[in-house]
Amino acid sequence: MNSNIIKEIEAEQMKESVDTFAVGDTVRVHAKIKEGNRERIQVFEGTVIKRQGGSNRETFTVRKSSNGVGVEKTWPLHSPHVEKIEVVRRGKVRRAKLYYLRGRVGKRSKVKELVK
Repeated sequence: MNSNIIKEIEAEQMKESVDTFAVGDTVRVHAKIKEGNRERIQVFEGTVIKRQGGSNRETFTVRKSSNGVGVEKTWPLHSPHVEKIEVVRRGKVRRAKLYYLRGRVGKRSKVKELVK
């Protein structure tokens, strides 16, 4: 009985449509940011290095290099703060988690593009 209640609550929190993207893709995440009483949308573009969890608890982590420093951000997939996820390019990878990109700099940290 308790699990049914939890499933109902989780179903309400999920977004109707989620953009399809995978690990290795380069994405633009449009996130709402609140500064004082103003709200604006900030874009974060980088490579998806992991997706984990399921249902409404699913999260994804995006990594980019900013001024020579690696920056990673993790968002819940179904968060109301994530406005939209735009896929810039598809990546060809053979792993579920791309943690090895953390140790790479410059061109070596690029992921090959998937050509269909």
